[in-house]
Amino acid sequence: MLRIGYVRLRDPEAREDAARLKSEGCHVVRIEEPGGDGEALGAILDFIGPGDELAVIRLSHLGATPHSLLATLGRLEERGATLVALEPALNSRGAAGLALRAALEAVVELEQDLSVRRRHVAPAHEIIALQRAGLGPVEIA
Repeated sequence: MLRIGYVRLRDPEAREDAARLKSEGCHVVRIEEPGGDGEALGAILDFIGPGDELAVIRLSHLGATPHSLLATLGRLEERGATLVALEPALNSRGAAGLALRAALEAVVELEQDLSVRRRHVAPAHEIIALQRAGLGPVEIA
């Protein structure tokens, strides 16, 4: 089993995160340089094999959105690998992994529902024209 660490260099703690992943038993730690567009993570996901682990300090290092986290988790599952996050302690194995996936799927679905439900807000000039035509707030809404 190979344990691969992944760090994005976004803040001053990133270098410390790489050292911590090494101390947590990672055989290799790949560092995503600023502007790397996920190339290091993509290379890990192409290389990682059955029984291997991808370790990160926080889930937010894997993606900016729950959808991208879910996509990364899916790629790991396809390859037979698992995800381990240190803060908070999470992994994608067994019942904990099913719960993590379910939570991410629920958040993705919620985000999609919210984006569909957002109301169209009329520009101010349209609202003013309706008010001048004698319509009140109830009719405008």
